[in-house]
Amino acid sequence: MESSPRTLGRGKREPPSLIEQTHQTHSRKRRRVVTVESEIHVHEKRYEISSSNSRRGGSSSPWIDERQRKKNKRRQRSKKEFVDGYRKWVFSPHDFSRYKDRVCIVSYNILGVENALKHPYLYPQVRPQFLNWDWRKKLILKELNHYEPGILCFQEVDRYSDLADLLQKDGFKGVYKVRTGKANDGCAVFWKEELFTLLHQESIEFQKFGLRDNVAQLCVLKMIRSHSDSNQCVNSQNSQNTPSRSLLLVNIHVLFNPNRGDIKLGQVRLLLERAHAISQEWGNIPVVIAGDLNSMPKSPIYQFLASSSLDILLHDRRKISGQIENEISSRPLTAQLEDAHRWSEEELRLAAGCDGVTQLQHHLKLCSAYTGIPGSYRTRDNCGEPLATSYHSKFMGTVDYIWHSQGLVPVGVVETLPVDILRKIRGLPNEKWGSDHLALVCELAFVDDSRVT
Repeated sequence: MESSPRTLGRGKREPPSLIEQTHQTHSRKRRRVVTVESEIHVHEKRYEISSSNSRRGGSSSPWIDERQRKKNKRRQRSKKEFVDGYRKWVFSPHDFSRYKDRVCIVSYNILGVENALKHPYLYPQVRPQFLNWDWRKKLILKELNHYEPGILCFQEVDRYSDLADLLQKDGFKGVYKVRTGKANDGCAVFWKEELFTLLHQESIEFQKFGLRDNVAQLCVLKMIRSHSDSNQCVNSQNSQNTPSRSLLLVNIHVLFNPNRGDIKLGQVRLLLERAHAISQEWGNIPVVIAGDLNSMPKSPIYQFLASSSLDILLHDRRKISGQIENEISSRPLTAQLEDAHRWSEEELRLAAGCDGVTQLQHHLKLCSAYTGIPGSYRTRDNCGEPLATSYHSKFMGTVDYIWHSQGLVPVGVVETLPVDILRKIRGLPNEKWGSDHLALVCELAFVDDSRVT
């Protein structure tokens, strides 16, 4: 029987013909194409299965299921930290351990009781119980105790006696300034008596300058040396040679009306002028400005605070706080631009404080505390400011700030709530947070080379 070519030579194979070589090459290519297409198909199916399972909660493979479980667990843990637990502290990457004298400051618009009652349309998703002051004040106090602050700056305070009684039990003493006119709310500053002594206080009634009924507080607080020394573990001789630490604490609630940028700018300008004067009177002490400025990050008012200067005529009076978008108009763009930069003599006088001035300057070198501490993309904008400090049915954004001058550095801040968490909450206040604003919290350290009294 004739041997088959496959068996000739006991394992030796006859070289394939040219036709066979071509056929084998095409077969291998087809197998590779089929294999790659199959792998792509498998990956696509895995993606589809994973996506559909993430929506339905099911799974088709153990490794996909385990990975999804871990991802969901991390997400739930992240949400729990913000919703079920308290907001997180984040700290500076720089080493400030040599700066021993520190203070924790809170700025908090606590939502006036009367304001909440007068504007129920802002809280359609909020249960009436969560707007009740007796409920909210307990949440506010519980939250503040968690931060262990030394200084508190409140806005929209119309139940001062309640706050004073509650905070007195925790060792706080305070001063209050109610707005002028028909409003019942105002600003309040509290300090822990074991940490600070009040050396000087005054207030600004903006109505006296034609700038509406808002008010501001300015308090010179001196750190009690014995407490600072106990933290530093220094001997008595060093304590006598170390200067005492004082700061000027400024608390303000700027006019809300987005269209009256002239009034808002005038209030901020006047506040900065007076703060600088008091700082100089007390030996160039550092300044902290806290409050609800009713102005957005990157707005002209924000830039004025940050850069110390502003050309008024470059900005539309109605848009100077950044609270409203450009109005849609059927008028020609050139006409809109002409109106946008047109200020009346009265508006300029209110904004600048005197006639004929269009360039504003202030002498405080200010920094925003939150921009000095790196934060998460979930809670911060590209400038480092919180994405949102206030949330109700008509607004979500940032209007609250803590600014500080030279002589102080931010050591840490408490992050605000992520925007996705806020949207899920569907409105503030709620069962966890006692206001439609979020408290801003920062720890500031006195630098060693600051000139203090």
